[in-house]
Formats: sequence, C-alpha cells, structure tokens
Amino acid sequence: MYDDKNQGQENQQVNTYDPDQLYKNKSGKTGFSSWKKGLIIFLIIAVVIVILGVSCNMGVSGMLGTTEDDYDYNSDYIGVLSINGTITEEGSSTDTYNQQWLLSRVKQMKADSYNQGLILSIDTPGGSVYATDELYLQIKEYAEETGRPVYTYMKSTAASGGYYIAAASDKIFANRNTLTGSIGVTIGTVYDISGFLEKMGVKTVTITSGNNKAMGSSVNPLTKEQKEIYQSIVDESYEQFVSVVAEGRKMKISEIKKLADGRIYTAKQAEENGLIDQVGTFEEAVRDMRATYELDDCDLQTMEYKPKTSFLSWLESKTSTGESSAKSEYDQLMKLMEENNQFTVTYLSPIQK
Repeated sequence: MYDDKNQGQENQQVNTYDPDQLYKNKSGKTGFSSWKKGLIIFLIIAVVIVILGVSCNMGVSGMLGTTEDDYDYNSDYIGVLSINGTITEEGSSTDTYNQQWLLSRVKQMKADSYNQGLILSIDTPGGSVYATDELYLQIKEYAEETGRPVYTYMKSTAASGGYYIAAASDKIFANRNTLTGSIGVTIGTVYDISGFLEKMGVKTVTITSGNNKAMGSSVNPLTKEQKEIYQSIVDESYEQFVSVVAEGRKMKISEIKKLADGRIYTAKQAEENGLIDQVGTFEEAVRDMRATYELDDCDLQTMEYKPKTSFLSWLESKTSTGESSAKSEYDQLMKLMEENNQFTVTYLSPIQK
C-alpha cells in the first residue's frame, strides 16, 4: 500500500510540466531571468533606434536648415570672431569655415547695442574672390554703421584672402610666426593633355557656339586670345585687391603694387613694409583696443564656428575613406579632365603654416 502511494506520487511528479523548473534544470536559470534578459535586449535596441533617429535628423537639419547660433549677451562686450580655414561661398564648406555663419555673426553684432567692438582672429590662406569680398564688405559695413573699432589678430596664416579681410581693420596685430601677404590672384593651373591624347590615338570633338565657349578644356591648347581673357579676369581682381589694401593701410596704390607680387611675408617683414601695425600677442591686441577706445569694462566673447555632427555624416566619412585609393588611374584622369575646364578665381595662397 505504501509502495503504491509512492509510485503514484513519483508518476505525478514526472507528468507535471513546469516551464520555469524545466528551464532551470537545463540552464540553471529561471524563466523570470530569461524574461529580464529579453527586456534588456529590447531596451538596448530601442535606445539604439532612438539615437540613430536623432542623429539622422540632426544630419538632415544641418543640410536643410541653418547653422546659425544665437548669442545673447546682457552686458557690454568685444566680439572675437574666428575666421578659420579656406574661404568658400558654400554655407558649410569645411569643418572650420562657414561663410553664412560668419556673415550672420557680423550682422548680429552690428544690431547688438551691447557689442562695443570686433576683433577678427584670422587663420586662413584665403580662398574664393567672391566670398572673401562679401565678408570684407560686411565687416566694413559693420564699422561704418556702428562707428565701433575693428581689429585683426593674425594667427598662423593670414595670407591672400585672409589679408584682404584684415584690410577692413583699424589696426592689425600679428603673431611673430605669422605668414601673411600673398597679395595676388590665381585661377589655378590649366592642363593641356591634347598631346597625350594624340599619342594614344584619341581624337576629341567639342561643339560650341563660339571659339571661346570651351576655353580651358584640357583637350585643347589655350589660344593667345583665351590666355588674354583669363589674364584680364585675374588683373581686374588684382586691381580690386590692391585698392582694398591701399584704402585699409592708408598707402598709395603704387606703394602696394611694389609689395603685391604674390609673395609671402613674415610678420616682421609685413610690419617693416606697413602691411601690419604690430607684431605681438592676442592679449596685446585686446589691451590696445581697450585702452584706445576706453573699453576696459567690456568682456571678451569668442565666436567660433563648430559644425553640427551626426552619426550619418560620420558613417559617410568612414565609407568614403577608401574611395580615392580604389580608383584606377583612368578614373583619376577622367576626373581631372572633367574638372579642368572649371575654374575659380581665388585670393588663395599656396603656402600654409
């Protein structure tokens, strides 16, 4: 009787199905632990999706929206505007330079009654003629309409277009290691590969409405007339550059032209030739402005462009890293040919420090 009862209990234990007990027997964990593990995985996935969504949205906002930042000050200040990187017309061309952002900052300070002065902190080899002059004119307008002082402090490089912008200043200071000058214009190099194509047995035909419509094409040599056309564009931009410098430095155009053959000047050489006022530190430039214009009570407010980053842009930069190395010589040659008949007139120095 006793044995039969035990046998029944044993059968009952074997036939009873307990999912938690079964999982515990196999893995040493309970079903509740498994449930928690699944919840954690779900939450991690959800967080990743949210982060990716926000990052992508930031990337789209950066492309479609504005990169303007609002600066709100409630006391008198001197604005320090950083101008870094190659000057281009695009809104956001590099990690350091943004034309529209810079223009907006100057406009904002012009309208801000708390702003009492402007110091340009320049570190650029120059760039586009159009963008350079656009920023220069905006700074001139700020000075003329407000009557506030404008100083420039040159950092590592303030050459060509960088010097052009500095010419809008009342006073120019330069670090003793600065490279500046490079007063001149270039449209870059025009390549002529017509001889190479002929050697390879390749013939090209370009159909245009005039003899000069396709000038600059790498498959046809420049004619004398075309060289003169290009030179006239360069000369006009050069005359504008010289006039800007002469006005800003209160020198004769003839004096500037003696210095404006495109050469680079050290800070010491620039000071000796009247292109800058003083070799010194940034702090010395600030002290000079405060003392000259009685701005001792003004704070310094630095404005420097910082691009908005996103996971999407980071991913794109990583995937494009190996593209150039993967291209064949033929692809590179074709790209050179496509880009060669496009040119940009620039105030750009080939030397950077």
